[in-house]
Amino acid sequence: MDSSSPEQKTILITGGAGFIGSNLCEYFLNKGYAVRVLDNFSTGHRHNIQPFIDLPAFTLIEGDIRNPEDCVHACENVDYVLHQAALGSVPRSINDPVTTNDVNINGFLNMLVAARDAKVKRFVYAASSSTYGDSESLPKVEDVIGKPLSPYAVTKYVNELYADVFSKTYGLECIGLRYFNVFGRKQDPNGAYAAVIPKFVKQFMNYESPVINGTGEYSRDFTYIDNVLQMNELALSTSNTHALNTVYNTAVGDRTTLNELAQYLKEYLIEFDPKIAEISITHGENRAGDIPHSLASIEKAKNLLGYQPSHSIQEGLKEALNWYWENLK
Repeated sequence: MDSSSPEQKTILITGGAGFIGSNLCEYFLNKGYAVRVLDNFSTGHRHNIQPFIDLPAFTLIEGDIRNPEDCVHACENVDYVLHQAALGSVPRSINDPVTTNDVNINGFLNMLVAARDAKVKRFVYAASSSTYGDSESLPKVEDVIGKPLSPYAVTKYVNELYADVFSKTYGLECIGLRYFNVFGRKQDPNGAYAAVIPKFVKQFMNYESPVINGTGEYSRDFTYIDNVLQMNELALSTSNTHALNTVYNTAVGDRTTLNELAQYLKEYLIEFDPKIAEISITHGENRAGDIPHSLASIEKAKNLLGYQPSHSIQEGLKEALNWYWENLK
């Protein structure tokens, strides 16, 4: 299946055609790994993986994590799994809880079983800050969570429970990364469930007024993609046994309100197009299922994995905007 040499390690990236998944593909191919992708292209895009498609170290399997046979096929002779495949978005889960549950829970369980049976060395998966639910404590510390506020949050919490059971019962090494509002290159600005940063960027570029939900004082720990890539590599490669079979906040450890975010974007985009200075920012209703504030403690990741975020939100936004300006015009 792969033309990799015996000493070359193979990573399966589920959802590898998506925003985070395709960045992981590029990152680990550049590190000398063989990379295999399992994706059904329901939310991912072929253009995200097009640069790798003819590389000897890259293999694409078109399939669905809801199909156990696809998961088994994808896990054959794999050393590590980076499980990114999921239906994201709180609003999508509220509109269609059944499909979100099917993909995020049944698909996750299929992948755990396939990884266990293939004797995969380690299973690193995308968890979510939505797991903190209605907990009001700040910063968010891994072992203090509340009740989920959306079907999506329920599914991501169940993932953590299943991973814990599989590590204890079957000895499968699992690490969950609770992503906090990841942004960066290759993030899709289109569609009903587009993330706020690429959506606002595209609106500014089109001279449209971004609409902030509520007063704009809700805050998030916006996390640049390069910080996420670092965390995945640390989780995949750590030899610290105390670092295994647990979850980590994957964030920068700082929070930004939506009002501040919109102002940063406007300020940085003016350098590309001065006319953007004239665009107003409007406000709409609060969104169901949203938590008011999100701020991660990253002490656990620093202490057990040696994590040091490479990009603040401002540094990340400046890099991301260069990419968006080139690719969204």
